Amino acid sequence: QVQLVESGGGLVQAGESLRLSCVASGNIFSFNAKGWYRQALGKERELVAEITRGGRINYADSVKGRFTISRDNAKNTMYLQMDSLKPEDTGVYYCNADIRVVSTMSFYDSWGQGTQVTVSS
Repeated sequence: QVQLVESGGGLVQAGESLRLSCVASGNIFSFNAKGWYRQALGKERELVAEITRGGRINYADSVKGRFTISRDNAKNTMYLQMDSLKPEDTGVYYCNADIRVVSTMSFYDSWGQGTQVTVSS
């Protein structure tokens, strides 16, 4: 069984920074970080940042220049550095990765449980 766990969320003031982490655990054969998403209260989940299969990085327009996605596939880990946070960045942040498990060698599109980020003005 494989699990993705996010951490690093919290309550901060506008202008401050947070660093989110996402770690996969279990019988993992391979890990490929794909992206971070967020969902604000009453809104749909939206893409924040992604790393394509070709290694290209894309950001939502609203976070360009402030957020940085990175990954260490060898450590089954991905990160989201968030600087100059704004109240509109408030939401639950989810990580997403493709994980290949040892037992079946199958790929699973995996999601973490989410971590709350709250930015006060």
